Amino acid sequence: MTTPGPTNGPSTRPGPATAAGPGVDSSSLLSLRGISKHFGAVEALKHVDLDVPAGQVTALIGDNGAGKSTLIKAIAGIYEPSGGEIFWEGRKVSIHTPRAAEELGIATVYQDLALCDNLDIVENMFLGHEKTRTGVLDEIAMELRTKEVLADLSVSTVSSVRQLVGSLSGGQRQAIAVARAVMHESKLVIMDEPTAALGVSQTAQVLDLIKRLAARGIAVIVISHNLTDVFAVADRIAVMYLGNLVSSGPVVNYDPASAVDLITTGESSRTAA
Repeated sequence: MTTPGPTNGPSTRPGPATAAGPGVDSSSLLSLRGISKHFGAVEALKHVDLDVPAGQVTALIGDNGAGKSTLIKAIAGIYEPSGGEIFWEGRKVSIHTPRAAEELGIATVYQDLALCDNLDIVENMFLGHEKTRTGVLDEIAMELRTKEVLADLSVSTVSSVRQLVGSLSGGQRQAIAVARAVMHESKLVIMDEPTAALGVSQTAQVLDLIKRLAARGIAVIVISHNLTDVFAVADRIAVMYLGNLVSSGPVVNYDPASAVDLITTGESSRTAA
């Protein structure tokens, strides 16, 4: 059971880290053990165990209502689990708020991307984290840092960092959202349906970006209904079914047929996982 925050008000910091419990892989960046979540009588998550290694892409798949979004919101600090434990770099933590998740190094890119169309790329990248000098915005420092982060991620499709986000394509917008997520030294990036509604070329750009994140040692959790994209980018697969994590393991243990079986029935005789 997660430890409640202090009684004098909600905490914005991760709870104190304690030693890893039995059965927790200390080499994993993130480990979930027995995570449950209740909404009244509805049990959205049922004792989920999951390990997320650094430098790998873990695809979280399942049908609508399987519990995928609830699980990532528990990791991201939006929902506090009703039961279970979360371990970060082998140490037990309590993540009470999105700010607490951010301070650990967890960034989440939701499907709506949370970008402001009327602001330019630099302004979106630093929204809420603006740099100042002598009491005024340090526009030069923010612009240089934006260019540095985009170049580091090999994002070369934007003509100017002063371009309004509302004028960008879907793939470009996804790249800006990811760049903003990793700019603050994130160790885990969670992406919710990153290729939804994108064309073929834009999808390829986003999948390449995900691979580059993993190559930099960043752990990535990707929620996707597109199994073609999943098998193109994932190192590991985790399958949710009716609030249960029914299977997880290296992608080589699965094929599209076994993944579909697990998504639709919660079991498959065709997977070696």
